[in-house]
Amino acid sequence: MTDEQLLIEFALTRMDHPDLDLEEVATLTVRRLGEDRMLDFAGLTLASRGELRGAVFPAAVEHVLRVVLTLRGPDD
Repeated sequence: MTDEQLLIEFALTRMDHPDLDLEEVATLTVRRLGEDRMLDFAGLTLASRGELRGAVFPAAVEHVLRVVLTLRGPDD
């Protein structure tokens, strides 16, 4: 999944739940995309940290947040 595709999934989830904060939307996005994507995202997070082990779900949520915040650009 590309970062752009992930951002679209995040946006669709946010449209369904506009009152939630970014971390809660990222959590729902990970759940919505399923276990295979969760493992992919967690692996990317752990690799970027240089870690071999970590909790899968929080690492996956962290990846989603990192991608969303990076693609959003700087805060004005």
